[in-house]
Amino acid sequence: MNLQNLRKGFEPLLRRIFHLYWRFARGMTLGVRAVVLNGENRVFLVKHSYVTGWHLPGGGVEVGETFRDALQRELAEEAGIELSGEPALHGLFFNCHVSRRDHVAVYLIRHFRQDRLPEPNHEIVACGFFDAGALPADTTEGTRLRISEVLEGRAPIATWR
Repeated sequence: MNLQNLRKGFEPLLRRIFHLYWRFARGMTLGVRAVVLNGENRVFLVKHSYVTGWHLPGGGVEVGETFRDALQRELAEEAGIELSGEPALHGLFFNCHVSRRDHVAVYLIRHFRQDRLPEPNHEIVACGFFDAGALPADTTEGTRLRISEVLEGRAPIATWR
């Protein structure tokens, strides 16, 4: 059994353990994600070490933190991206795949600075900009939906999927 299959097998268990902890520690979980588009409308995606697939960069909103602060922090940590303009809220989504208490704010980012792609680390094993028509095969369904909503001007649906 290779490492990826092992990780896939443990992923649902780890997700349940983390969310059980968060249920008691936080009550409701809030997250942020970003559809970061460069000048060629290529979208930035990350691949985490602890879940399968390619995702929009982002993460949890910490206690006492605003959505914008969390977005700014997560983009710096995961992508080496610094905001140079105001993010536009794309939508708020109920992420029932993670838990019945998880909600995610998704922002559109067109104005940013990034000196270089970050080196792989313990959390982010790969990242980069991709053409929307040529996303990696294992890009998650929710990620694909948010990208298509933004680029095609479609109305957001309320659930992450």
